[in-house]
Amino acid sequence: MTDVGRIGTAALGEDGPSVGVQGLGCMGMSFAYGPTDADASRATLERALELGVTLYDTADAYGAGDNERFLAPFFKAHRDEVVVATKFALSIPPEDPTRRIIRNDAPYIREAVEASLKRLDVDVIDLYYMHRRDLDVPIEETVGVMAELVREGKVKQLGLSEVTAGELRAAHGAHPIAAVQSEWSLFSRDIEARVVPAARELGVTLVPYSPLGRGFLTGSFADADQDLTADDFRRQMPRFTGANAAANAALLDPIRTVAEAHDATLGQIALAWVHQQSEIHDLPVIPIPGTRKPTRVEENTSATHITLTQEELALLEPIAKKVAGARYKDMAFTSAGRE
Repeated sequence: MTDVGRIGTAALGEDGPSVGVQGLGCMGMSFAYGPTDADASRATLERALELGVTLYDTADAYGAGDNERFLAPFFKAHRDEVVVATKFALSIPPEDPTRRIIRNDAPYIREAVEASLKRLDVDVIDLYYMHRRDLDVPIEETVGVMAELVREGKVKQLGLSEVTAGELRAAHGAHPIAAVQSEWSLFSRDIEARVVPAARELGVTLVPYSPLGRGFLTGSFADADQDLTADDFRRQMPRFTGANAAANAALLDPIRTVAEAHDATLGQIALAWVHQQSEIHDLPVIPIPGTRKPTRVEENTSATHITLTQEELALLEPIAKKVAGARYKDMAFTSAGRE
């Protein structure tokens, strides 16, 4: 495995702070990926900070606010060292906690930001994302409300998640957007066609979530139905079960070849590929792989020190086009489903 060392930095938006070139997705510490270990997760947060990770990503919908509450003590202890990113838009109806309703309206945004500020125990949210797009509300109106939060000192920077290039441009016209979050990995490259060029044009940082293909690219599981617990939401994703999973597992072979050449893990090569997209597409790219283990943070951050050759990039290039199954059952809520 590549040696552990502190990571470099990248700009978060044109006028934003410099943050670690790799962030940390915190969702799995209390939501979605089966059983959790609070002590291990807390140790993971601390180890990430030691290695130069400063962007920590959560959302109000992760465990109905539980993830924000879990992170609050860590943020309080290191408030001047970390950049807190959270999101709104996935409303959870009290009568059915398993459902999510997309809301981008002004009353909901104001209710959501106050609730997140309270749960996170912070005076201001550093980066506030619209988690998903409500097509019934013009995006300029949504961003207009978010801009009011900036003027009121409740939010510092604005972000969007899973938006199209057109939506990004319209939003940026209402208020500068610092970051766009979308799935981007060796398995998911749809944003490269339109969203990435728009972000580069506007000076927006790309924050790839699931850069490890929700763990599949690490080889940690081969079939969600067989390998993961019943409460793991990856069992609901088309590409991780049945014939799709079997077909996709075979796509890891070229990653193994490259990993062997670097004495690295599959996950490190997958992450190194994402990091190298910054140079290829000429814009800041700050992936946020999620983990609950300090050793995995060390592995992930070490990937920032790996540079793939042109031959290796060419070997990995065909993978995405061969992936079987969509990344969600319903792609209407993603940028790819609306472009």
